[in-house]
Amino acid sequence: METLSPSQVAAFNAVRARLTSDERTRVDIASVEAVDPAVAAAPHWNFDLPSHAADAALGPDATDAMRRALVATWALELPGRAKQARLPGEVMELYPYWLDRMAGFLTAAGDTGAAYDADHWAKDVRMALVLSVPGARTQTIDLSSPMGPGQVVKNGRDGHGWGQLVHYVRAQGWKRPWLEVHTESRQLEDFNEAGWDRAWATAAAICRTRPELAGMIGSSWFYDPPLETISPRLAYLRLNPLKGGAFIIHQGPGEIHTERAGTSSPTRKALIDSGEYTPRSWLVAWPRATLIPWSEKRAAEQRAAAMAMAEAA
Repeated sequence: METLSPSQVAAFNAVRARLTSDERTRVDIASVEAVDPAVAAAPHWNFDLPSHAADAALGPDATDAMRRALVATWALELPGRAKQARLPGEVMELYPYWLDRMAGFLTAAGDTGAAYDADHWAKDVRMALVLSVPGARTQTIDLSSPMGPGQVVKNGRDGHGWGQLVHYVRAQGWKRPWLEVHTESRQLEDFNEAGWDRAWATAAAICRTRPELAGMIGSSWFYDPPLETISPRLAYLRLNPLKGGAFIIHQGPGEIHTERAGTSSPTRKALIDSGEYTPRSWLVAWPRATLIPWSEKRAAEQRAAAMAMAEAA
């Protein structure tokens, strides 16, 4: 992706055109003033901080229309930022899809006057500023996230094993940044085994170009081991990384995990309501030392399969 498509440019400019002249001026000023604070905040464990920097630049009376226009303004500049970030082809080839979805979302939300959900706002700020990048069609990847030693030590003290600490030390996980994967709830077409494997492989591609990275992490209730029997169709989310050399860290239960685990499955909801199951969040950490070889093996298997299909045709 070297440039935006004409339809993308038209959509983002249309979002800006909905503002008054004074509002556009404020957005243009914020589009400059917010960048450095947002970039500085991006590696923090709090995913939302870049969007807080954007809000601060817009001012306390900013409207959702102005927030959408700020994202649109940054989206118009995204090809230059992506080029400067020197991202691998596995990321760049996904941008047209993600920019189409962003343009459609901003336009539709403006048409309906829907409120800008805080999670969507946070994700769109990060995406437009290339602080998070496409991993697949449902997953995004933060380019820098911390993983402190406290939770790894607590995992051992709470009886979940000390082997994870060995892997963490080998990866120098306390002093090197990690990539971090997130699910985009607005577009779930890639929430399947192939989509998640693609996201992990994209992370490996980024790691190959950035030797300072420790690997990639992800945190969610859907890495919870009991799901292997409760929801076996989700078992790949935990098992595929573990088979490839990842390790998991227990983070514990929480209201948000209970809510999310019960939303999409009546079976899980019934078990939660009866007290038979308490969802717990786990952190999956896949060090670069095993992630990159796994991705190379996957690529080789895909090439072999494609050749076999071509020969059979």
